Amino acid sequence: MSAITIIDYGMGNLRSVQKAIEHVGSSATISSDPKQIASADKVILPGVGAFRDAISALKDHNLVDAIHQFTDSGKPFLGICLGQQLLLDLSYEDGEYEGLGIVPGHVRLFDIADDLKIPHMGWNQLSSRTGDNPLLEDIPTDAWFYFVHSYYVDPTDDSWVSGRTDYGGEFVSVIHQNNVFATQFHPEKSQSAGLQLLTNFVNL
Repeated sequence: MSAITIIDYGMGNLRSVQKAIEHVGSSATISSDPKQIASADKVILPGVGAFRDAISALKDHNLVDAIHQFTDSGKPFLGICLGQQLLLDLSYEDGEYEGLGIVPGHVRLFDIADDLKIPHMGWNQLSSRTGDNPLLEDIPTDAWFYFVHSYYVDPTDDSWVSGRTDYGGEFVSVIHQNNVFATQFHPEKSQSAGLQLLTNFVNL
């Protein structure tokens, strides 16, 4: 069985992601050790909270280079929620902060009608899918996923876009290119559809 490592940088619902991986019949180690992360078979970067605090924590834990080494290795990498946003070049959350620069683009605040609440919180669907993303195999096109976020990713390269969701207009909710995958929603909180996505990740 491949060694899955969940990155611990002090922000994220680590145990719930680990339990979801265990639920689909695999196992995962939670670690903040750069060497273990760089040498893992698969890596998950979760995240809950503010972009500024998260990128600062990754730097404080000396994890930025380890993440780049891993994504450059060609082995499967999954970002979840804030873990997706951190992959982008730049975030405009409460200022302007550089991200990991793995995915070209920016992280932006929703600009939507007043009758829609921010954060976008609760169940929503993928309104469109693009390309061939193996994490979405065996997941119905009308499947529901659980979201909690006020900001969304805006890649400048459309080849990264794998799925969109409608909330006062479409936003990018799934990205994928080669070995790098990420979702704005929380698969670990998304019941059967989310567990299928994690099963697909485990089976890559």
